[in-house]
Amino acid sequence: MTPLSNLTSRNLLIAIHDALATTLAVLASFYLRFEGELFSDRLPLLLRILPFFVAFSVVVCYLFNLTTTKWRFISLPDALNILRVATVLTVALLALDYIFVAPNVHGTFFLGKITIILYWFLEVFFLSGLRFAYRYFRYTRALRHARTDDASPTLLIGRTADVEVLLRGIESGAVKQLWPVGLLSPSLADRGQLIRNVPVLGGIDDFEDVVRDFARRNKAIARLVMAPSAFEPEAHPESVLMRARRLGLIVSRLPSLGSGDVPRLRPVAVEDLLLRPSEKIDYARLEALVKNKAIIVTGGAGSIGSEICERVVTFGAARLLVIENSEPALYALLETLIEQSKEAVIEGRIADIRDRDRIMRLINEFKPDIVFHAAALKHVPILERDWSEGVKTNIFGSINVADAALASGASAMVMISTDKAIEPVSMLGLTKRFAEMYCQALDHNLAAERAGRPRMRLISVRFGNVLASNGSVVPKFKAQIEAGGPVTVTHPDMVRYFMTIREACDLVMTAATHALTPVRPDVSVYVLNMGQPVKIVDLAERMIRLSGLQPGHDIEIAFTGIRPGERLNEILFATEEPTIDIGIAGIMAAKPNEPPMRALRKWIEALEQATAKDDRGAIRMVLKDAVPEFGSRSVK
Repeated sequence: MTPLSNLTSRNLLIAIHDALATTLAVLASFYLRFEGELFSDRLPLLLRILPFFVAFSVVVCYLFNLTTTKWRFISLPDALNILRVATVLTVALLALDYIFVAPNVHGTFFLGKITIILYWFLEVFFLSGLRFAYRYFRYTRALRHARTDDASPTLLIGRTADVEVLLRGIESGAVKQLWPVGLLSPSLADRGQLIRNVPVLGGIDDFEDVVRDFARRNKAIARLVMAPSAFEPEAHPESVLMRARRLGLIVSRLPSLGSGDVPRLRPVAVEDLLLRPSEKIDYARLEALVKNKAIIVTGGAGSIGSEICERVVTFGAARLLVIENSEPALYALLETLIEQSKEAVIEGRIADIRDRDRIMRLINEFKPDIVFHAAALKHVPILERDWSEGVKTNIFGSINVADAALASGASAMVMISTDKAIEPVSMLGLTKRFAEMYCQALDHNLAAERAGRPRMRLISVRFGNVLASNGSVVPKFKAQIEAGGPVTVTHPDMVRYFMTIREACDLVMTAATHALTPVRPDVSVYVLNMGQPVKIVDLAERMIRLSGLQPGHDIEIAFTGIRPGERLNEILFATEEPTIDIGIAGIMAAKPNEPPMRALRKWIEALEQATAKDDRGAIRMVLKDAVPEFGSRSVK
């Protein structure tokens, strides 16, 4: 219910309308029941009672939100509220007639049952009539504009429950320049039906026949909009997209209803075809994690870091500090974040996490509640060549961030790790594994020192490849296809796990909420459930077909061989890491298996000395001693 202080002149006009509607309903029902002398005899008393009853009706209408509901969007819930108001007022008249007026004045009933029943119907009619007339006027005007303002004849694909969101958006004027001419649904129950006056013309397999039929009637379809249900495997979205592009249609998709997005269309990307059903995210849980908190994100302008920044701002963080070593990337991100949120205080600092003094000072001055550590060097082939740089950033940089977070009094530090850290064969995996071990050991020591008391948590979250992130194969394949090929794949049996940036970041934050509860203080490694791995060659072929081309005919696929530091299949847990079910969909966990901090300190000291001398042999010996399962032969 809207506070009285927020009411506007428009609300006052609505209240006057409702008061007049109630007045007319009472007078009309009274007149219809008592014509002639009976009406004249009772009118004086009725006129004395009526002002009080009308004032009461205005209060009832306000309590049931009729005063504050925009007529342009009146719908079934508002119609139910009208019925509720009419019923409450009818019961009030009944009480007035049976208890207060009739016995004291007439010795019999003043209004009578018939008058009260008539009143209920007339009240519903007078309260709803003008509202629905205005709603219909706006509806027809929006449809008229939708038809005439360069609207593209559009074919919709998906189940009616999905498509209705878009149709409502067109009717309200929120979605423009589209005119739906028909719907193709994968559901047999939808065939032959009308959904908001749009006919269901058949199934998805009838796509080309429907397009040709409209072309023969000089009503050529120019656009195709696919609802979320059109991307289910049984709907064969690949085939639809390929045929649509060959027919020259503009193809768009409607965001998932569960994503919280408004019904705005966006282009279809190959990522849409790779997605398994997303895990259900408890957004209230994420809001509780960051609302009114101070948050730091290192590497904040990268693919993962920037998404975490946007989610943190979305869920109500009071302050956000972005630490980034790329000035252009930091500037672009800050512009976006400041435009997105006017409530949060957003700052950005250029800094390298290798610079221990600066990181310690920045984090200590900011006093964060939570630190998300996303800064890292992560490209496998580059780190196999310049692997000492990976040691400086991924190991020493992570140590600096963890120590600074602890010194500043943060409640949690969340390190973004990788599935390549499990039984690593690359320098990326090895350096991330060492950083994990340090965080686990520090977390273990804090648990021992502050048993039974609140303490800082240091956790690591592992996941695989993120679709459309910097360095992902998807943008690489897109560029190669646009250049005419070939599309390069390292090995025909190479498989990888994929997930979207949004889902990965939401699950990272969900893992943090679990770590901050006292349920499982022994868990500090979380692994995101990425579903089934995707064969890279299949991904390449799918992207080629989506471009309207044929693999092996229009675009060649070339196999270049496994690069240093790569393996055919990624794994999620080490053999010596017992898994734990934490009861959260999309997240698995493992008990930490870290060496004692004393051993880690010795390795870190040895690494510092070897790095200062650029002694690669010594660095390699220390790392292999710390992570015996490391099996890469490419490090030289």
